[in-house]
Amino acid sequence: MPHLRRRAALASIVIGTLALSACGGAGAASSGESSKPTITVAYQKFPGGDLIVKHDQLLEKALPDYNIEWKAFDSGASVNTAFVAGAVDIGAIGSSPVARGLSEPLNIPYKVAYILDVSGANEALVARNDSGITSIEGLRGHRVATPFASTSHYSLLAALESAGLSDKDVTLVDLQPADIVAAWQRGDIDAAYVWLPTLDDLKKDGTVLIDSAKIASEGKPTLNLGVVSDDLIAEHPDVVTAWRKAEADAARQIKADPDKSAESIAPELNLTPEETKKQLAQGIYLTPEEAASPTWLGTDGTPGGLADNLHDAAQFLVDQKKIPKAPSREEIAKSIYTKGLPDGIK
Repeated sequence: MPHLRRRAALASIVIGTLALSACGGAGAASSGESSKPTITVAYQKFPGGDLIVKHDQLLEKALPDYNIEWKAFDSGASVNTAFVAGAVDIGAIGSSPVARGLSEPLNIPYKVAYILDVSGANEALVARNDSGITSIEGLRGHRVATPFASTSHYSLLAALESAGLSDKDVTLVDLQPADIVAAWQRGDIDAAYVWLPTLDDLKKDGTVLIDSAKIASEGKPTLNLGVVSDDLIAEHPDVVTAWRKAEADAARQIKADPDKSAESIAPELNLTPEETKKQLAQGIYLTPEEAASPTWLGTDGTPGGLADNLHDAAQFLVDQKKIPKAPSREEIAKSIYTKGLPDGIK
């Protein structure tokens, strides 16, 4: 029996607990044929190429000998938990939770195999217009929500630090994106750091104090990454190659045809194509060539600058007393899967 089917019961329990919704939107996978190995893909509902791959069934078309099962998660923390349980094989997850996942005590056996996007104006810190807050310094003493262990959490801590504040100067509230909207509408929180599409809901009656593009320019960039389990790499490297190629094709499409891309992504977010296109314009999407450059992933046997980015993120989490110890840059470099790059995404 294929390795990926041995965990079926555990995967069902863990994902049923953690996932807010599963196989949602057009293009969702069925349980498929039981004789085929199943690849479970953890995804998050933010605009980008990953949702093109899901909606247009690019992975299903590339891998007819496998069942592809898509499971939705609200944040990187829950994706990490699913990987710890061995319940998923591939996942879309932010760079901050990846840095945490590669560090003690989690030490998750997965590797970064692709860069989905670089956070820009699509993640931001927003204050309620009726809160009287007009600057980051003005957050002192107020309630600020963000999904803990996410890229937004990392960026929020960086924003507070740049303003001379710490997380002790505010009341941090750990909420998932959908819960942030509800708390915002009730007036239970004064500000929030979160990503699209939730971000657009908050901006309707809120003011952006800083976004992740600005924080990146100050030396703390965040990214959305594609990670794959060590077991998948060892036992089904063909799946990793096909998945990475599908993500590269989706990235090319976003660059070349944003209208077509928005048509595919809109049903996954329950938005119109016009709304989706505006949200796509706020992200930073790398071409496959840029993703495999020395600045980011690097190439076969030569991990690039992403290793430094993740090491810096891990060290920042140590400084913030969120994890006990950061892996070395060399250890993190070993967790970047560069085999097949750049030829494998052409």
